[in-house]
Amino acid sequence: MEEENVLELLQRYRRDRHILLNYILSGSLIKKVVLPPGAISLDDIDIDQVSVDYVLNCTKKGETLDLSEAIRLYHDSLDYPATSNIGPEKEFFLVTNPESSGSPPSRAPPSIPVATSSFIMSNVSQPESFDPPHDQELTVDDIDDFEDDEEEEEVDSLRNSRRQPSVVGDISPQLPLFATGITDDDLRETAYEILVASAGASGCLIVPSKEKKKEKKSKLMRKLRHSKNESIVSQAPRAAGLVGLLEILRAQLEISESMDIRTRQGLLNALVGRVGKRMDHLLIPLELLCCVSKTEFSDKKAFLRWQKRQLNMLEEGLINHPVVGFGESGCKANEFRNLLKKIEEAESLPPSAAELQRTECLRSLREISMSLAERPARGDLTGEVCHWADGYPLNVRLYEKMLSSVFDILDEGKLTEEVEEILEFLKSTWRTLGITEAIHDTCHTWVLFRQFIITGEQKLLQFLIQHLRRIPLKEQRGPQERLHLKSLCCSVESEDAWQDFTFFKSFLFPIQKWADKKLADYHLHFSEGPSMMSEIVTVAMITRRILLEENEQVTDTLDQDQIEIYISNSIKNAFARITHAMDAKSDTGNEHVLASLAEETKRLLKKDSNMFAPILSRWHPKAAVVSASLLHKFYGNKLRPFLDRAEHLTEDVVSVFPVADSLEQYLMSVIASALGEDGLDDYCRKRLALYQVENISGTLVLRWVNSQLDRIIGWVKRTVEQEGWEPISPQQRHGSSIVEVYRIIEETVDQFFALKVPMSVGLLNSLCRGLDNTFQIYTQGVTEKLVNKEDLIPPEPVLTRYRKEIGIKAFVKKEVTEIRLIDERKSYQINSLTTIKLCVRLNTLHYAITQLNKLEDSIQERWTRKKPENFSIRRSMNEKSISFNVNQKNAFDGSRKDINAAIDRICEFSGTKIIFWDLREPYIENLYKHNVPQARLEVLIDAFDGVLNQLCDVIVEPLRDRIVTGLLQASLDGLLRVILDGGPSRIFFISDAKLIEDDLEILKEFFISGGDGLPRGTVENLVARVRPVITLLSYETRVLIDDLKDVSQGGRSKFGADSKTLLRILCHRSDSEASQFLKKQFKIPKSSI
Repeated sequence: MEEENVLELLQRYRRDRHILLNYILSGSLIKKVVLPPGAISLDDIDIDQVSVDYVLNCTKKGETLDLSEAIRLYHDSLDYPATSNIGPEKEFFLVTNPESSGSPPSRAPPSIPVATSSFIMSNVSQPESFDPPHDQELTVDDIDDFEDDEEEEEVDSLRNSRRQPSVVGDISPQLPLFATGITDDDLRETAYEILVASAGASGCLIVPSKEKKKEKKSKLMRKLRHSKNESIVSQAPRAAGLVGLLEILRAQLEISESMDIRTRQGLLNALVGRVGKRMDHLLIPLELLCCVSKTEFSDKKAFLRWQKRQLNMLEEGLINHPVVGFGESGCKANEFRNLLKKIEEAESLPPSAAELQRTECLRSLREISMSLAERPARGDLTGEVCHWADGYPLNVRLYEKMLSSVFDILDEGKLTEEVEEILEFLKSTWRTLGITEAIHDTCHTWVLFRQFIITGEQKLLQFLIQHLRRIPLKEQRGPQERLHLKSLCCSVESEDAWQDFTFFKSFLFPIQKWADKKLADYHLHFSEGPSMMSEIVTVAMITRRILLEENEQVTDTLDQDQIEIYISNSIKNAFARITHAMDAKSDTGNEHVLASLAEETKRLLKKDSNMFAPILSRWHPKAAVVSASLLHKFYGNKLRPFLDRAEHLTEDVVSVFPVADSLEQYLMSVIASALGEDGLDDYCRKRLALYQVENISGTLVLRWVNSQLDRIIGWVKRTVEQEGWEPISPQQRHGSSIVEVYRIIEETVDQFFALKVPMSVGLLNSLCRGLDNTFQIYTQGVTEKLVNKEDLIPPEPVLTRYRKEIGIKAFVKKEVTEIRLIDERKSYQINSLTTIKLCVRLNTLHYAITQLNKLEDSIQERWTRKKPENFSIRRSMNEKSISFNVNQKNAFDGSRKDINAAIDRICEFSGTKIIFWDLREPYIENLYKHNVPQARLEVLIDAFDGVLNQLCDVIVEPLRDRIVTGLLQASLDGLLRVILDGGPSRIFFISDAKLIEDDLEILKEFFISGGDGLPRGTVENLVARVRPVITLLSYETRVLIDDLKDVSQGGRSKFGADSKTLLRILCHRSDSEASQFLKKQFKIPKSSI
């Protein structure tokens, strides 16, 4: 365990040491850092092999840090073990982990080697940054004179490593190839010779000394290979003025020192004896051929290559691409070519003959060349300008090479610091090359574009746009410039034929072609981010306008048309890619391919709307609309066959419909954001064929809802028929049928909301109406077996009057129908409706209405959550007005009304059955029979108490008052029945009124139960209708007779009673006067025994 801790601590020390050294070396604590030979950057240094003591010492003293010395000191220190100032003297630290080092060697240790360090030199990579920090600059003093082939080959290898033809590919100006086979290196070297001549014309040409130190060559090679992020300070400033600028151009154009010296010396020699002759008016290739000896070359091969280049330049500039034509004969051209051929053949002759032939040929060549070069062109005077390099397209190819010198040789994505000086100096070559401002801007645009393709630096693209904007349009050019630019044309061999190109088309057409290719699939080329897309669209639009002017085509509104082409092509390509990807995944995935395609299409549109549409909208305000419309069309073509085949809610339908509708809604929202709601409606009518997913889905869902409702109704009817109306448990005192009803209804509702297909509020209303009807059917089933109330109440007996002589005897008038008898079947049906079963029915209905509220709340909540899924941006206000209102509970008003009516009916039925059926004998038949004092109400209180206890044990608390109220109301009805229609066995005296009033109070207080029963107010209101009848019993017979006479004659009763009530009071009055009155006025027979 101790050893493991020591090793862990050692590893921590090494990490901290590594972090400290990195911080010191990469920061500003060190004044200067000198890398070891071969190292390019600090990344090539093994920090573990650097002496910390040496680094800290240099930091303290502010001295230059030589990493070679730091590494040497580190390896020297390895000769001895690193000891600690504390602890045992034999302890030392190992650099490596002993566990990973294997077993100790069995052989003797070798002798101590000299400590060396190796470094890996990385290849010069493609620049990544436009402004890398602290780039090491290449100075003039670093450039050595390469006298041998080895040196030049090393430079050539570096030069080739910096070029990336594979990156550029086939992107090149549409210019013909040179017949002589001139290469880019030939053009670059000749371009530098023209620059030297221009510098000489300014009097700033000197020939540098050949005495160079050998180490400067290695310094140059190191700097040419160094990383652009290396932080080493340049060690020598460049020379001032044009002399220093020319040295920079030499380095930028990668011209060797030896070639530079030969060129400078040769041009200076050419001016000897030519007083007043400008160096840039010389026929440079010819003068160099005459003034540079083959002895100045390292070998014959180098001389022959150089001579061949000069001869080819003469032929291309004076014969193949002259600024002035030869007329019809062309004799001089043939003679010129023969001389060039003889100069080349002279090298195969003996030295003396070769020199003689070469000299004679050069003399003849000068005569012909000067006559051709000094011909007047563009209004020049004879001899003023030597026209040898201003013929098209040689001139622009040479100028292109000159312009390439503006890029940093060490960082190709960066413009050199002297770019403004270089461009100003290049203007001095315009006369020699026949360059104008428009040609310069076009060539500069091309050079920037080519460099951007190589490096990918965005700032180059921005500079490119600046120069594109400087190219004058046709109306901005003068007449002479128009004619001149029109004359610059060439023919280029394409795949199947020769094609003519104007100057602008030669350089701008490849740019336009490249930009069109990128923008024709911008979803692919800018998938990581549209950082440069705006600039590339700008380039495409500007080049298109210039080229359309060249072709004399109308440019009105073509920007929008071209943007639509870009959008159409890119959307088509992107959609084809995701379609192919989804088809490939469909074999392995469970999701339907159209569902996956809809999700990917939506993702594509989101990316297009957020990333690309804001850029394209600068040229096309409705770019987002175009994209959305195309995607709507492409996906619609895939979706339409599936919609036509959909007939049922299958798994595929449920999988595809929601995402398809969601996609369409998102497409509509994108279009609406650009056009507005009004514009969207008009656009949809004219340009889009909507999927109609919601309508098709609505038909399928409605079909499903109807089948589910039919199944539920049939099941509910069977459940009600099988219900025994027994409580499920003491806690659940409702029937089991309602639980099953809600279970199947909730399952249906769950399935409905589980359908992720688009649906309108009408479908929800259809479901709710069907469920409402289901509850009404169930409620009807609950009350279906209740008999009529009339079947419970015995018929009213025939009215008779008091007969004192013989007592009371029943008498039946002939007119009165016979008393109806209840058949056994009906009696069995009534007896089966026990109080407990009636209470269970009530509890069941109460459970139904309570759960109905919960069901309605659940539906409202779930619909509210579902509404965003079903939101249609084109839904009209009418549709919204009939939507499911979450603030009003009205979806189940019909069933709620029926359930409440059923509860009231059963409560009334229960009270009536208890009083008129269950308690008929003690209450209806025996109360106050024959004699009030002997048949008082108080003897029935125990029976009432038993009934109430039975009710309260079963009925749920919310319905207790309602059913007890029904019992109270039936009790009062029974009391009125005894008083008014008690039959011949009931006779009342005036004194009985007080006893009956007391019985009424007993009944009232029984139902109030000291506050534990019904509310006193409720009881008082119900009892109030009985009190006036009992009060009538206390009035004298004469008063009642007079009042009945008044009412019979159309008057009003002073007691508020009707004639029927007064008549029945008199019929049950034990009074002869009443009997005589009833006999005389109403022919009511006497009661008989």
